[in-house]
Amino acid sequence: MKILHIDIETAPHKVYTWGLWGQDISTKNIIEAGYTMCWAAKWDGKREVMFDSVHESKPEKMIKNVYDLLSQADAVVHYNGAKFDMPTLQKEFFMLGLAPLDYKQIDLLKVARRKFKFASNKLDYICQQLNLGSKVKHMGMELWKDCMDGDEKAWKIMKKYNKQDVVIMERLYHNMLAWIDAHPNRGLYIDSNDPVCRNCGSKDLMKNGKKMTNTGVYQSYQCKGCGKITRSRQQMEKHEGVTV
Repeated sequence: MKILHIDIETAPHKVYTWGLWGQDISTKNIIEAGYTMCWAAKWDGKREVMFDSVHESKPEKMIKNVYDLLSQADAVVHYNGAKFDMPTLQKEFFMLGLAPLDYKQIDLLKVARRKFKFASNKLDYICQQLNLGSKVKHMGMELWKDCMDGDEKAWKIMKKYNKQDVVIMERLYHNMLAWIDAHPNRGLYIDSNDPVCRNCGSKDLMKNGKKMTNTGVYQSYQCKGCGKITRSRQQMEKHEGVTV
């Protein structure tokens, strides 16, 4: 199973506005719409962190490069990507006339919100709480403005910042594996009759009692690798349904 970790950075919209607070800005006031400035990506378990930007490539080439990567992925890991990164990229694909891609999505922000109660759900905060590293420090919006102006020094910082996000995100993914309920089933990508962990693919499982459902009883397992609790595919016993 090929899992791609990905993060993008985008340019802000340039608009005309009369004020700073509570503005309802008309589309007629858009000078330049925001766009994908750069992306960083990493295949799960591989060392290389890939990067491309409008500074290093022409915009269309940069988008086609990330499209080609995504076309190879069975699943994509991101942080708030279901709401931001992937729709943004898909808008770019659509505008270039590229066909839709088929991959599963694993949004770690959704896992953090559903499973835990951290003081903040920001990637940087959670990673620091778990001693997984932190984001690259920078000067804020000025970095984006300087990159849009083609500043070489700013682009070096942006590249480091974007790639580091992917690095710590992959670490968080592996820490969260046992807690991801809707993880694509790795067992479907492994040729084995033995039970495997659906989240990490390990065969090193220990029996963990029985799992009762409305229709049957299944053997429950816990992965010794990631800790995920799973169950056998075959029923141990069958329940006779009772209606009242």
